[in-house]
Amino acid sequence: MPTDGSRVVIVGCGVVGAAIAYELSQVNGLAITVVDRQPPARASTGAALGVLMGAISQKTRGRAWNLRQTSLRRYQQWLPELEELTGQRVSVNRQGILLLSYEADLSKWDALIRLRREQGWTLEHWAPAQVGDRCPQVSLNAVTAGIYSPQDCQIDPTALTRALVAGAAQRGVQFDFSSPVASLEFADATGQRCVGVRTVQGDRLLADWVVIASGLGTTPLLDALPLPQIDIRPVLGQAMRVKLGEPMGDRTFQPVITGNDIHVVPLGQGEYWIGATVEFPEFAEGESASSFSQANGLGAIAASPAALKTVWEGAIALCPALAQAEVQHTWSGLRPRPANRPAPVLERLSACPNVILSTGHYRNGVLLAPATAVWVRGEIEDTKGKIQG
Repeated sequence: MPTDGSRVVIVGCGVVGAAIAYELSQVNGLAITVVDRQPPARASTGAALGVLMGAISQKTRGRAWNLRQTSLRRYQQWLPELEELTGQRVSVNRQGILLLSYEADLSKWDALIRLRREQGWTLEHWAPAQVGDRCPQVSLNAVTAGIYSPQDCQIDPTALTRALVAGAAQRGVQFDFSSPVASLEFADATGQRCVGVRTVQGDRLLADWVVIASGLGTTPLLDALPLPQIDIRPVLGQAMRVKLGEPMGDRTFQPVITGNDIHVVPLGQGEYWIGATVEFPEFAEGESASSFSQANGLGAIAASPAALKTVWEGAIALCPALAQAEVQHTWSGLRPRPANRPAPVLERLSACPNVILSTGHYRNGVLLAPATAVWVRGEIEDTKGKIQG
């Protein structure tokens, strides 16, 4: 069957799948369809806090840093563009991230600040007294420094995903939120060329490219292929929304505060997101995510009240005023984490190169969604250009 590389099926519409759809919608000549079993941002995206720790990350070189840098710059373009295109406002806290350090040796942070300056980014080293002056809600107990990143931010993941879907739809992308994908379809028994996907309803969607952005749904789709196993495992995370009578600290300066891997995310009007736990289910030796899911079901992964209590107590230790807050609600979600390899998984299948994996982002789906989309676009445009040329 001749192909011009124009038909793209994206499996999964969390923030990563939506970002890919939006980015590809800007490529002339592509017919793009996104399929998912449920409306957008219902899985791990719906449980995310959207804290973009890019410049403040200890990732300094190579793929890990390049993805973060690309995403931060792409967000600067996307956010005003999406609001103008869709009329939907995506809530963004642009007052930066303050990371509380409890380390005696701060040399690694000073080195990072110098490196980021060379790379065109700003980080500031605040002494404890400056932390207390700028953010009086913070407990300075054992704090040795604050690292402030004014260029990092926090984005509402659900609002972002919906805006990306709306923007892509305006540019002609088709969405189907009631069609779980049952399998990949191949031209012959060799499995070297994917020709589309088949849904659980039996519908066949033809494609020149299949982009798998389905998080925990990735491994079951690939299990039947004669490939080394790509095992995407669930890691549960819990968070909560709380409310105080008034905002903590300086009303005019409300950055995200993070310390000991706990985030305190201001939402305005005295409300905050607190999170998140990191809860690993127990896998038997040699057990894959697929076999675990078949035996137990992902719904069997129960959130631990003790783990959430620990995070809540940790947040109060960071900002003692939170002890007076009323818990509005709590929630949890499963993050997709690749086993025995770095996150995320960004690659074309070696045995079937028109299948692109964009999955397993673990705790950085919102942060890395734009860079992932840019990478997928590059893979498709490069090959499509060669075909047409």
